[in-house]
Amino acid sequence: MLNQLLKIKYPIIQGAMANIATAKFAAAVSNAGALGVIGTGAMTPELARAAIEECRTLTTQPFAVNVMLMNPHSDAIMDIICELKPAVVTTGAGNPGKYIEKLKANGILVVPIVPTVALARRMEQAGADMLIVEGTEAGGHVGELTTMALVPQVFDAVKIPIIAAGGIADGRGYVAALALGAIGVQVGTCLLVADECPIHENYKQAILDAKDTDTVVTGRSVSAPVRIKKNAMSQKYLKLEQAGAVRDDLEKLTLGSLRKAVFDGDMENGSVMMGQIAGMVKERKSLAQIFADMTKNAKQVYAQIHTNVNGDDYA
Repeated sequence: MLNQLLKIKYPIIQGAMANIATAKFAAAVSNAGALGVIGTGAMTPELARAAIEECRTLTTQPFAVNVMLMNPHSDAIMDIICELKPAVVTTGAGNPGKYIEKLKANGILVVPIVPTVALARRMEQAGADMLIVEGTEAGGHVGELTTMALVPQVFDAVKIPIIAAGGIADGRGYVAALALGAIGVQVGTCLLVADECPIHENYKQAILDAKDTDTVVTGRSVSAPVRIKKNAMSQKYLKLEQAGAVRDDLEKLTLGSLRKAVFDGDMENGSVMMGQIAGMVKERKSLAQIFADMTKNAKQVYAQIHTNVNGDDYA
């Protein structure tokens, strides 16, 4: 299981949510027993170094650093990571192949996020240690395939361990992920309402109030799909897409929109990233309680499945 590989309590990874996955939040996740992740996003090398160093002062537990490879500072950030040696690096928006040998030489596990079988195979060939296999149910940047369809196909295609992400918020999703072949899960949306999560109160309330149909994917027409809350901004974006707007014009609309949501609490003009499971999240809890409840529920679900499969009807 993932917790044994990473020497953590629970086989759960925190998603690298932009502007949310701070050093303080990552440390809080790690201290609660899962694997916290610092999201370097568009950080400069100096900011990335400061975040890693801060996290190390706040936890003695393993943590990860996520690198968005479209960041023009990726080379320098990877050099800093090799110097400071966090336990794990996760990557997105690109191919980390040129960094893998150096990262592994410094004792760092490399875990790319993949939305397709083809990319999963390429990452295994490049030397990745594990894969985060993310379905389109997730919040933020997404692919096309669902977690239910993608995870077992990746499991069949590669030999390295996989972690399921997208649409997981409780023990049912956790057990389902294991049944599909994963050794652990990555979660994001369900952590947004955690006491320790550094987002605006309005954002937390939007998650608690969300229904099953309250998210939409924008940007598919320009190969930049992002799942967010339905609001005034998303409606305007979709109308521009339908009118044939080019990517540059669409990016002008969303410039600074995530910060509007996270820091200003603007739920109508901000980019309120959340996954499809937002409708399942109905209670504020501490991170420790979220992880404990998820794993306790998973054991109950597993026991019920075992009972059902071994019942009289299956004898």
